[in-house]
Amino acid sequence: MALKVKNLSYRIINVTPGIGQIKTFRLSGQRQVPILVDGSNIIFDSTEIVEYLDQNFQGPKLIPEQAKHAAQAHLIEDWADTTLAQASRAELIKAASIDKDLLIALLPNEIQNKLRKVASHLSLDVIKGLTNLVNQEKISNLLTHLEYISNLVKTNRWIVGESISIADIAIAAQLSLIKFPSSSGNLLAGKGSKGFSDNPKLISLFEWRDQLDIELMQNDPAVV
Repeated sequence: MALKVKNLSYRIINVTPGIGQIKTFRLSGQRQVPILVDGSNIIFDSTEIVEYLDQNFQGPKLIPEQAKHAAQAHLIEDWADTTLAQASRAELIKAASIDKDLLIALLPNEIQNKLRKVASHLSLDVIKGLTNLVNQEKISNLLTHLEYISNLVKTNRWIVGESISIADIAIAAQLSLIKFPSSSGNLLAGKGSKGFSDNPKLISLFEWRDQLDIELMQNDPAVV
């Protein structure tokens, strides 16, 4: 999303858990994504990537120049990348345990056919049990937090300040785990966690995310 805001051409390389993580470790010393490769420069961690883009490329500043807004944006991004991300992943696991089509659609393309039969017979209790690894209090608070943000975007175009920032990108990215946007493709678009994706109190929030997604897709020079 940050690359689209900057109107930069890029190529996405998806990493398959397991084997693919060996390559990312050799490349960056990290097993997790995102990793940005720009010539000889290798940058990992979403915050570091955004700061690198702001420092080296033209386009809207994703880290606000005003100190107050910059501090707010960083705090919100940190919350989105930790608390919101953890709760969103837990909700996605729960949704996949109920919807087998969603579960299969989430499998990496490289292994989807091999695991299709296995996934279709996978015990729902096994998947639901994975959500116990996440603090249940964080999950229960998720809806309340999202309602606050939904009310905010009813009257504010951006989460912080007067233009798009790292705060908007961080929140919008995590919302995609709760309700997938149209850019996710036919298999995933519109799917998500019931109680959130179909919650009337969150309509404004997902409309805001979808509009942002549409605008960025129109501004996307990428070859994917």
